[in-house]
Amino acid sequence: MGQLFVAEKQIQPVKTAVYQGKKRVFSGTRATGRLHLGNYLGAVKGYISLQNNPAYECIYMAVDVHTITTPFDHKNLSMATRNILMDYLACGLDPKKSIITAQSLVPEHTDLAFLFSSVISVARMQHLPTFKEKIKMHPDNVTMALLNYPVLMAADILIYKAGLVPVGIDQEPHLEVAREIARKMNEIYGTDFPEPKRFATKGEYVPSLLGEGKMSKSIEGSYINLTDDLETIKKKLAQTPTDSGQGKMVPTSGGVANLLTFVDLFQGADQRSEYEKKYTGEGLRYKELKDSLAEAVYKELEPIRERRKELEAKPKYVVEVIADGAKRARELAQKTVDEVKTKMGLEGGL
Repeated sequence: MGQLFVAEKQIQPVKTAVYQGKKRVFSGTRATGRLHLGNYLGAVKGYISLQNNPAYECIYMAVDVHTITTPFDHKNLSMATRNILMDYLACGLDPKKSIITAQSLVPEHTDLAFLFSSVISVARMQHLPTFKEKIKMHPDNVTMALLNYPVLMAADILIYKAGLVPVGIDQEPHLEVAREIARKMNEIYGTDFPEPKRFATKGEYVPSLLGEGKMSKSIEGSYINLTDDLETIKKKLAQTPTDSGQGKMVPTSGGVANLLTFVDLFQGADQRSEYEKKYTGEGLRYKELKDSLAEAVYKELEPIRERRKELEAKPKYVVEVIADGAKRARELAQKTVDEVKTKMGLEGGL
C-alpha cells in the first residue's frame, strides 16, 4: 500500500464542506520490501515537498498491520518495518517536521477499523475487484484480515479526517469503500467524516522495467532499489525489452516507452527529445541510452545511499524517532476514536 492522505486539522460537518486550519497529510507503505524507485518518484518526493510546506502537518508510517493481510515472514516483519522507516529518513523526511512511525504502534487505527466494520457488509467486501485479485494470488490464505483490508484503509484515512487522497487509480475501489463508510457513519451516528477523494500526483505511475504495468515490490525485476549500486542498476536496465531502435513512430507503450519516461524523469525533456529524434532518424542505440540513464539514476540516489549508511550506524536514534512519532500520532488518533465511540453510544469519551 503505497498511499498518501491529505486531511484537515479542524473540520466542519461534511454537509457544509467548510475546512479550517492546517491540512494534515498521512502516508503509509506496506512493509513488504525496501523502498524502490517507484516509491521515491511516485510518493516520497511529494512527501518531502509537503513536509516543507508550513500549510501542512505530515504523518508518515510503515503500515505493518496491512502487511499481515497477506502471507508474510513474522521473523523479519519488525526489521522490514524499520527498513521502510529508515528509507523514509534517508530520502529526506524530517522527524522535526513530520511524524514518522509504525502503524502497529498506533492501535487506534485498528480500533476504528473494527467500529467501521459494523456498517459495511461482508458481501460488499467480497465483491471488490481487489479482493478477488488477492484471492487468485493467495488462494490458500483468504483470511478475515484480507477481507477487512479496505476497512482498515478507511480507518487510516478517516482517523485523521482525510478529505483528499493522492494515490494511484488502482486504489479507487478502496476509496469508494471509505466514502461509503463515511456516509453511513455520518447518517447513522452524526459523525463529521468527509468523503475522501483521490487526486493524481506527478509521478504517481512509475512504469515497470519489464515493459508492462507499474514498478512493484511484488514483481521481481520490475524495480530499482534506492540502495542499488551502479552495476546493479545497469544490469536491471539492460533487461528492459526494446526493439530495433528505429521506426516511423516513437512507441507509446512497452519497454521503449518506459525507458523514455525514465530519461524524462532523470535526464530531462531535452534528452528525451534527442533520443526520440534518433529513433525516427538514424536509429537509437539502447546500450548507450541505458548506460547513460543508469549513471543519472545512480547519481540522484547517491545522497540517499549515504544517509542510509549513517542511519544504520545510529539504531538508537531511529528507535527514538519511531517512539516519538507513535506518541504524537496517538494523541491525534485517540480524539477521533473517542468521538466515534461516544456517538455510537459506547463509553469512549471518559
